[in-house]
Amino acid sequence: MKNGSLKHATILGVFCLGFGLVLAVTDRLTVGAIKERAMEDRLASLAQVIPAAIHDNNPVTDAIAMKDGQGEELTIYRAMKAGRVTGVAYEVHGIGYGGPIKLMLGLDPEGHILGVRVTAHKETPGLGDKVEEKKSGWILKFTGLFLGNPPADQWKVKKDGGYFDQFSGATITPRGVVGAVRGGLEFFAANKAKMMEVK
Repeated sequence: MKNGSLKHATILGVFCLGFGLVLAVTDRLTVGAIKERAMEDRLASLAQVIPAAIHDNNPVTDAIAMKDGQGEELTIYRAMKAGRVTGVAYEVHGIGYGGPIKLMLGLDPEGHILGVRVTAHKETPGLGDKVEEKKSGWILKFTGLFLGNPPADQWKVKKDGGYFDQFSGATITPRGVVGAVRGGLEFFAANKAKMMEVK
């Protein structure tokens, strides 16, 4: 009986050790490819909010870390040309009907919006998902705007007395996006000097 248990324990131990080795080797072999793919995905997102014509660098490798208003780490992707910062992009967050909405916000050095794109959400298909560029052009209407245009008290949806359209049957989602973009613009205004600093 003891020999049988020992035999089974040995087989199980060898199997676990072999499986662990396979996992470790696979991880080592794929870690570089995973990092490359993550870099490509991030560059693709940034290309939608930072025009290629305004930079000659890789905004991902020239990124800096800052703390947002809640003390959370925030990555600021910086577009540069001839050694000067020509634009920045960073993630902002809002709350929609289905939960958190993540957006990438791109700004020029004066705080004008270069672009806004949704990077993640759980909004209702056919209603709240109209914040996606492929579903409607609503998100494109932010391009060119800044904190004073429209005036600060107009950075709301029309239902709340503001400037921005909401979707028929879906007000919470656009309200969350507008609030997130406004918050992102306010963050830029408060931290512009650090974002623009080149050492």
